[in-house]
This record gives sequence, structure tokens and C-alpha cells, in this order.
Amino acid sequence: MHVVVPYAPDAPKTRLEPVLSERERSRLARVMLEDVLAAVRETGREPTVLSTEPLEVDAPVAVDRRPLTEAVNAVVRSQMRNSAAKSGDATGVAVVMADLALTTPEALERLFAPDADVVIAPGRGVGTNALVVRHPEFRVDYHGGSYLDHRRIADDVGATLETVDSFRLGTDVDEPGDLVEVLVHGTGRTPSCLREFGFELDSTDGRLEAVRSAEP
Repeated sequence: MHVVVPYAPDAPKTRLEPVLSERERSRLARVMLEDVLAAVRETGREPTVLSTEPLEVDAPVAVDRRPLTEAVNAVVRSQMRNSAAKSGDATGVAVVMADLALTTPEALERLFAPDADVVIAPGRGVGTNALVVRHPEFRVDYHGGSYLDHRRIADDVGATLETVDSFRLGTDVDEPGDLVEVLVHGTGRTPSCLREFGFELDSTDGRLEAVRSAEP
């Protein structure tokens, strides 16, 4: 199975601007990407980064400056066509977002294991954080509540569908409140990155928060 990790290095994670500088957001995004790539490799698969800009990273990089939906659909079409030509059957393409800082090899194996035509790990905001495509007519659409859109598209093309309910795959890091989950549940380099920035857990007001104890 071919695994693609979309990544946009320009102006990353703008919703974290209240708590992180542009330089820090860039570094955090890069560390999360590296954690995701490491988790994919531990499943025995070699990921490809689908980047909007040229990128130096320890993985093959495909540059596509088109919007996410168009870029991913191009990869899905190409990989499905290539795998079918080589083996006579489409082996599937997985798309795993680069900000899934909590992901682990075990969580990814839960995504890869089902033999449905389309397997989706939805995010908390009804988005699509990760999916596997094995149906030649299925196309992604990442606008709005994409999980619901992808269910509809699968039904339209007659594809079987399975949803993977996973806390680790369902947690993407977009907003300041998400940093708590990374500090508590993260297993890669991302929690250390946040601690280097001066973040720590605080429950002074009765609710656990990620607060900055000092400037790095």
C-alpha cells in the first residue's frame, strides 16, 4: 500500500498564532510531520510527502502546488493505475495528514487492516484525518465536513466503507487547546518540542490546559 502524507510548509498552523510565533509554528509542523513519517515507517511502509513546496526531509517528496483535494486525487489516480498495471489489482492508497501528532504504528495498522474499498478515520470536526482508498472510482473532497462527503461519494460509486474510530487518528493539532492532548498522549518528538517552547500542563482553574511557563 502506498502511503501519502500531505504537507504545506508555507504559513503552517495559523490557528496556533495566539500562542506560537511563525518560526515556532513552522518547527512544530515539521516535527509533527516527522513523527507521522516515523509511525508510518514502523508499520513497514515507506511514506511519500505530498508537499506544496520543495522540501528536504527523510522521505520521497512529490511537489504539487494545487489545492489539497486536486493534489490528493491526482496521487490516488496515479497510484491506483500503477498498482493495477503491475499486479492486475489496485492495492490501495492511504492518505494520512501530517498533523496527527498522536498517531502510532498500532493506530495506523487499524486504518490499514480493513479490506473495505474505502476506510476513513474521521477527525473531531467531521473532517477526514486519514483514509485508505481501494476503489478506482472514489475521489476525495476535503472541503467542509469531508467525512460526510466521503461517505456519500463512496455510496455514489458503490464502494464498501468502513469507519475507524480512533482517538489517536482523530486528534489533529490545529488550535491551542489541542496542545494538551499532545503533552498528555504524545509519544514522539512533538511533546518534547512543545516543552522546549516552554509549555507545560496546568490545572490551576480546575481544567487541564497547556500553558507557557517561560519564553524559550
